[in-house]
This record gives sequence, structure tokens and C-alpha cells, in this order.
Amino acid sequence: MTSATSRIASVLISGAIAAFAFAAPAFAAGGDDSGGATTPTCKKGEVYDKKTQKCVKQSGANITDENRTEYAYSLAKAGRYDEALAMLDTLKDQNTAEALNYRGYATRKLGRTDEGIGYYLKSVQLDPQYAKVREYLGEAYVIKGRIDLAKDQLGTIKTLCGTSCEEYRDLNEAITDPSKI
Repeated sequence: MTSATSRIASVLISGAIAAFAFAAPAFAAGGDDSGGATTPTCKKGEVYDKKTQKCVKQSGANITDENRTEYAYSLAKAGRYDEALAMLDTLKDQNTAEALNYRGYATRKLGRTDEGIGYYLKSVQLDPQYAKVREYLGEAYVIKGRIDLAKDQLGTIKTLCGTSCEEYRDLNEAITDPSKI
């Protein structure tokens, strides 16, 4: 290997190591659809307490509704749909845009698409500017074969956050290739 080739290889390897080191915390923490770290999932019967950053017993835990809602979403994203729904059942206020969206997501993933759509529509009523619920509603419409309604949601998302936001990209991909849902 020539010294020039050796220097180039060294630079490439250093760059790759630096890129991995920079990205490693994101891989370790997991990721959600918003690009941030997801809440870790705990054993059944426990909930992740953001304040103490530990899993605690679900019963008797003094955990906020916001914390419980985020945890329910983490459970749903981990494929633990029934547990996500059970967590959402523990909310003092179950009628928030986020709680209804995540309830819709979990029920849709359990194959109850029409029920999921009902929750999504209630979420949209509470917060018409909530792009994530519009993405999931659009995906449900794709599942139902209602591409026209999915494209309507895509158009709304475009007005909310443009074409480069994750919600737009994900729904556009689902419309283009429904097997990605």
C-alpha cells in the first residue's frame, strides 16, 4: 500500500469511527418517529418513570398522564399493543389528542382498523394541527384501500410541516408502497 493510499484509508476509517461514535447514543436509546429517543420499555406491570429514569411498579406509581401516554406509545412501537392499551386505560384524562392517537395506533396494529380510525378522527377533532395523527390516519386509509383519503391526509400534512418532515415522508411511502405499513 502506498503512503497516499494508507493516508486515505486512515482518514476514511477515522471518519467512520467518528460517525459511529456520534450516532451510537441514538442507537443505544432507540428511536421513535419524531427522531428523538423513545422511552425505554419495562417488564409487564411496570412503567418507565421519566423523573427517576427507572422502571417502577405501575400500580401506585405517581406517574403523570403525559409520562404514561409516552410510555404507552413506546409499548406500542415495541409491538406490545395490548399493554399499550392497558397503559392508556390508566390515564386520568384519556381524551387528549396524543392518547387517542396512540390508542388508534395500537388498535390498528391489532387489526382493528375501523376502530383505530375512530380514535384518529377524535384526535384530529381535538388537534387538527397534529401531523402524527394525520400520518397514522392516512396509513389506516391505505389499509382500507382508500388511497384518496390517504392523499387528503398527505396534503394536510404538507401544509402543516412541508414535504421533508417525517410524517409526510412516511405516509407518502405508505401510499407508494403499502407493504411498508
